[in-house]
Amino acid sequence: MSINILMPALSPTMEEGTLAKWLVKEGDKVNSGDLIAEIETDKATMEVEAVDEGVIGKILVTEGQESIQVNQPIAVLLINGEKLSEIVIDDNIPEEPKPKKNVVNDTNNEENDLPSLSEDELISEKTSFVQKNEVLNTINSNRLFATPLAKRLAKQRDIDLSLLTGSGPNGRILKIDIENFKEEKKSQVDNIPLSNNNSELIKNSSMRKTIAERLVKSKNEAPHFYLSIDCNIEQLLKARSTINSKSNNEYKISVNDMIIKAASATLLKVPKANASWENENTRYFKNTDISVAVAIDGGLITPIIKNVEFKGLLEISNEMKTLAQKAKEGKLKPEDYIGGSFSISNLGMYGIKEFSAVINPPQGCILAIGVGEQRAIVTNNQISIATMMTVTLSCDHRVVDGAVGAEYLSKFKEFIENPSLMLL
Repeated sequence: MSINILMPALSPTMEEGTLAKWLVKEGDKVNSGDLIAEIETDKATMEVEAVDEGVIGKILVTEGQESIQVNQPIAVLLINGEKLSEIVIDDNIPEEPKPKKNVVNDTNNEENDLPSLSEDELISEKTSFVQKNEVLNTINSNRLFATPLAKRLAKQRDIDLSLLTGSGPNGRILKIDIENFKEEKKSQVDNIPLSNNNSELIKNSSMRKTIAERLVKSKNEAPHFYLSIDCNIEQLLKARSTINSKSNNEYKISVNDMIIKAASATLLKVPKANASWENENTRYFKNTDISVAVAIDGGLITPIIKNVEFKGLLEISNEMKTLAQKAKEGKLKPEDYIGGSFSISNLGMYGIKEFSAVINPPQGCILAIGVGEQRAIVTNNQISIATMMTVTLSCDHRVVDGAVGAEYLSKFKEFIENPSLMLL
């Protein structure tokens, strides 16, 4: 008996994916555990293994096909010497139903906002035949006649049915109308005249779309407020220099590694900032899993350094380098980036003095790190020069109150300006 190979759910939040590449072709024999395809999710490109042994009888989706729903068949695996001609392939796409002739009411129309009343209830018996037809035409003009398959495809492709004119009986919208509309829109976009060819239209990747959705959701739902503080990092730089000078080039601790450790130590002192919003409840974390923003080609991802409170600077440094490399190569696993209790975004390496980051939901806070630069400061009524760093804490006011955010930054500044306290 043949087996359908289904689009796998590669993460708990995955609903659809893109088949980036087939690693097998029709007629190839595969064993359990063999790599058969590369699937692009909203976060990474991951390899998929065969679960059963057999022969690839039919490939149902092409390379590069997008928006493939989880559990939708993508190929057919033949087993026990079966032949393709002996099986019936079900690609899980229902056939276009044939519309009945002379049908006035669309009984499948789930989008009909009018109450389910008979025509006699809508129109008085005393209404003349001509008047009745006029009323019926008005009612029908406000309805959307579409087959169930057409509705499904329109929803998948984000097409407003009210913009279409159906080619079926009584203006019924069919599958072909959806497909033609998509091609028409593409043609219209392609034919837009561009002045001096000074622009380029790039299709958004799954990652870009997900980033956009999550950031809009965060800004719309989470009431952000921002707190900033300046930290003197002279002592931190000296401690880092001392550590690295003793390493004989075996390792190099970065300022960012020390910031991750300081953020974790501060969360232990101010546990109310180590929280996430879950609608009916607020979750307070006992461990410190720090999500660190990493810029990659076409987007941003936040791999997690887990249980930072139990790790030293060297372990944090090595883990951060490994995760950053995997992120840039698209090899992160879901457990590497899903979760986290607190986020850090560092743009200091780009010379950014200060900025306000968007919260990574459902987390309650994200800490934005600016560049360390020499500034004039006043100490004991004397002007001096010191290396200063501005940090900004973005807080979800549903989770973290102003006083809690202020306490967090105060403690964080203390750890940054006195690095030895992180050893306690």
